[in-house]
Amino acid sequence: MRTFLTVVLVLALLWGGSMVWAVNSAWNEVAKVDATPDGDRPQGGQGRNVLLVGSDSRAGLSAEDRKRLGTGSDTGGARTDSILVLHTGSGKSTLMSIPRDSYVEIPGRGMNKINAAFSIGGPKLLGQTIEQSTGLKIDGYMEIGFGGFMNVVDSVDGVNICVKNDMNDEKAHINLKKGCRVLDGKNALGYVRARYSDPEGDPGRAKRQRQFLGALMGKIATPSTVLQPRKVHSIGTKSAGALTVGEDDSLFGTARAFWAFRSIAKGDGYSVTVPVSNNALPTPAGTAVQWDEAKSKQLFDDLREDRPVVVQPSDS
Repeated sequence: MRTFLTVVLVLALLWGGSMVWAVNSAWNEVAKVDATPDGDRPQGGQGRNVLLVGSDSRAGLSAEDRKRLGTGSDTGGARTDSILVLHTGSGKSTLMSIPRDSYVEIPGRGMNKINAAFSIGGPKLLGQTIEQSTGLKIDGYMEIGFGGFMNVVDSVDGVNICVKNDMNDEKAHINLKKGCRVLDGKNALGYVRARYSDPEGDPGRAKRQRQFLGALMGKIATPSTVLQPRKVHSIGTKSAGALTVGEDDSLFGTARAFWAFRSIAKGDGYSVTVPVSNNALPTPAGTAVQWDEAKSKQLFDDLREDRPVVVQPSDS
């Protein structure tokens, strides 16, 4: 018995050491950026809010990749292709999509579409814009680009997704039939980017992004993955090169966000979009999205006070 316990202890120590090595080696590869918003910041909120940005950065994509994926040429910078805020607190977590064409005031820049804040001032100005528009304090930041997203999906051998309707979108380079299937990196990228093949337009795309993100986190956070140091290291290093976080963010805080995504995907949380009153608002910046003032305020108040959200997915 003493020999058996000694062997078990040695194996446990080896496994624990391997896990520490796998996690730390991946975390050390994660890019860090100053994402803390400037200016007067909201006070008195409950829980934690992480800003998640899907950028259209072509970093890591060759000219051939950009042509194959339909991402277009390198823009020389990055814009937001998706904007989400993850709220975690004492109760169920909430993943909130912010339409990228939302017409809001950008601090020091006047009224414009919210994705312009990222183009102008990066994550700092985008975070400041969201804080000013919603009253929510942004406590963390995560960003992933086109190429990185594709690599993450391929590193877990694809993600199973149920496609609601046939999607033939030339601009997103996908032709998917209705039904459930495993999407590889290329088709997954097209699935979350497609706008013109969805009858709901941008709101429909936001729903697909939340759906896929939850499914991806669920695939990553399975016991068969997280309990094997080799798999953790492989997925972690491939994901790390694709991921950017705030320079003040911790490994624990980032892991907590990933776990919250998984919970929401399993139905233990809320998945909503900022309520909209007008999807075709004429503005000097072009056609934009106007928030429903009363419903959006209710949603932001619920998140700030860490209450169960009143605005349900069917309302958003």
